[in-house]
Amino acid sequence: MEFIYLIITAFLLILAAIGLFVGVSNDAVNFLSAAIGAKAGSFRTILIVASLGVLVGALMSAGMMDVARHGIMQPSNFTFREVMIVFLAVVTTNIIVLDRFNDLGLPTSSTVTLVFGLLGATFTLAMIKIQADPSLSLSTLMNTDKALSLIIAIFASVAIAFVCGLVVQWLSRVVFTFNLQGSSWLTQGLFGGISFSVLTYFIFIETLSESPLIAAEVKAWIASNTTLLLCATFVVTAVLSAVLYALRVNVLRLVVFCGTFALAMAFAGNDLVNFIGVPLAGLDSYQDWAGHGATDINSYMMSSLAQSARSPFTYLAIAGVLMIIAMATSKKAHHVVQTSVDLSRQDEGDEMFGTSQAARSLVRAVQDSGSRLRHAAPRHLVAAIDRRFDKEAGHLDSDAAFDMLRAAINLVLSSALIIVGTNYKLPLSTTYVTFMVAMGTSLADRAWTRDSAVYRVTGVLSVIGGWLITAGITFAACALVCLLMHLGGVVVMLAMMAAVIYSLVRSHIRFAGRQKDSHQEQLYKLMMRSHDPELVWDLLQRHISQTQVSICRFTLQHYNLILDGLEHERVRQLRDVGKDLRRQQEELKRTRRKEFLSLRRIPRNIALERNTWFHLGANSNQQYIYTLKRMLEPVKEHIDNNFSPMPEAYLNEFTPMRNTINELMDETLNMLESRDFKGYKNVMSQADQCKDDLSQLRERLIDNMQGSDNSSSYRTALIYLTVLQESQEMLSIMRHQLRAAQKLLARA
Repeated sequence: MEFIYLIITAFLLILAAIGLFVGVSNDAVNFLSAAIGAKAGSFRTILIVASLGVLVGALMSAGMMDVARHGIMQPSNFTFREVMIVFLAVVTTNIIVLDRFNDLGLPTSSTVTLVFGLLGATFTLAMIKIQADPSLSLSTLMNTDKALSLIIAIFASVAIAFVCGLVVQWLSRVVFTFNLQGSSWLTQGLFGGISFSVLTYFIFIETLSESPLIAAEVKAWIASNTTLLLCATFVVTAVLSAVLYALRVNVLRLVVFCGTFALAMAFAGNDLVNFIGVPLAGLDSYQDWAGHGATDINSYMMSSLAQSARSPFTYLAIAGVLMIIAMATSKKAHHVVQTSVDLSRQDEGDEMFGTSQAARSLVRAVQDSGSRLRHAAPRHLVAAIDRRFDKEAGHLDSDAAFDMLRAAINLVLSSALIIVGTNYKLPLSTTYVTFMVAMGTSLADRAWTRDSAVYRVTGVLSVIGGWLITAGITFAACALVCLLMHLGGVVVMLAMMAAVIYSLVRSHIRFAGRQKDSHQEQLYKLMMRSHDPELVWDLLQRHISQTQVSICRFTLQHYNLILDGLEHERVRQLRDVGKDLRRQQEELKRTRRKEFLSLRRIPRNIALERNTWFHLGANSNQQYIYTLKRMLEPVKEHIDNNFSPMPEAYLNEFTPMRNTINELMDETLNMLESRDFKGYKNVMSQADQCKDDLSQLRERLIDNMQGSDNSSSYRTALIYLTVLQESQEMLSIMRHQLRAAQKLLARA
């Protein structure tokens, strides 16, 4: 038995390392998004600064480890076997949940998964123990008051962070405006003094005062002279900021780098417990049990976990290094960061989320309230404030999502809020705090325009909804897994270990396949970065060409899949086609929006001249999908109901038409791909002839249907008529697409 639990303990430590990679992939958004969004420096520079913060924070994080040991459970009332079940259930479930959110590109909270995972697993065992021994109570098995305070602190931080971000950013923008270069040395000095004082208090005073590496007398001196140190810091940094600004040094950029370091340190100090706290608690439990002779696992009580953790310095250093490696190499981390940056960017661009009824209602209500407020306020006051928020007065760096002022506010304010939670030993969700601060500052900056607000609000609601779902899913999943492990013993534990490994490997393979950046996506990024209208036009032509090639190939493939499904009665294949059509339709909406935004950046004369052909081509892409859906629905219903198969005569009659359509679509595909339309007239002529042939088949079929009394043959004839009609319509769409492409994309 001792050997089995040694394996479980070793697996917990392996999962700790994996958890660092999975967790950092999710939480890197907390401290990277501001600097990346404002383009404060190269990604390498930002990464170096953040890495230093992570390493320092990891080494100072030992005090937070107690949450995993006795923050939720009362370990003195649980046996060694029970706490190991709790720890294994929490770690395995949390890794799977976090990895799934990383796949979706949605930032969620590792703190919430830890707290609710421990709650779910501990609650399950507590109920089992109470049922077996009625003398026990929930309060003797769980720290219910502590658990409630953790939950309240986590979710209260969402509203507090949003409101603070909104208010502070609004006031800062009124002072600075968007013309940051035109601000005075006094405002720059005061802002620098305040920012650096907050960050210094956070980095040096609060963090070092908790560090075991600092002597007790030094800590006492810091505590008794905190006010003096803060005043001195403010005066020195304010003067220094003013001087640096006078020397044309970007003070806000320095604040962003300092804030990135501070927030990275807060992340490591506050969230490291989420990744390694439970595995290290499992290691301590095993060492305590084995050190006392490996007694009965069902009787040895884990009172040792009630003591504060003393995490070895080596473990913390290794954890810090692993976090840095994960941050630098994880594609999922970059994916999650992009979500946060896109939702808070100043200008319009590709919207990652669609719209929802809740978002539409919320945006409409806020707009109505805003209109009433503007009418009630004095006109001169409204006009004066509007001038302070004139975006045209500022200039964003190339490819920046927002300016340095907003990035600095995001970082400084988030650091201040997080350190409050850390001081009270409340593991606030750094993800929730930083994300909601960013959303509040972007709203204050009027980044959510009438044209983009509904998309942004939908995105924010999706992320917040994901947080709530995370809490519920983690609680329920950990409770279920814990119950299964309790009932199934070691066999279920080993099976869960295997399931985690399988899930992670499968997730990595699927994500790698999706994340192979297409050339088309790279073109779009180049278009949005470029300030040369001629270059944007060239890139846009290539982007449109690739879109039309993709949809033409998709249409041809799924047209044949529908016909094959009809001929061979493959209902599952037809259902899969329906799913593909829905996905492609959503993708086309996003693609059309991207291309339309890019169209606004090309030379005006070209936009006016080619606008009609652009929309004709885009409409043709969508019409392909509609045609396939109109063909699919009756065919799928016919096959799904096991109606009579298509007669051989229909299939033989239509085969030449199908071959001709395939050949014409192939030729169209080649012209779109090469943008060489020499065979344009020939294809158009053949398409007209094929449409005429299809019309003759339709007329003959309708004539036969009029004279038929057989309901079965009439039903199959209707399906065949649908195929003929939609095939004819598909040729018409092909002609429109080809005509638009010839006018829009032909090489000079």
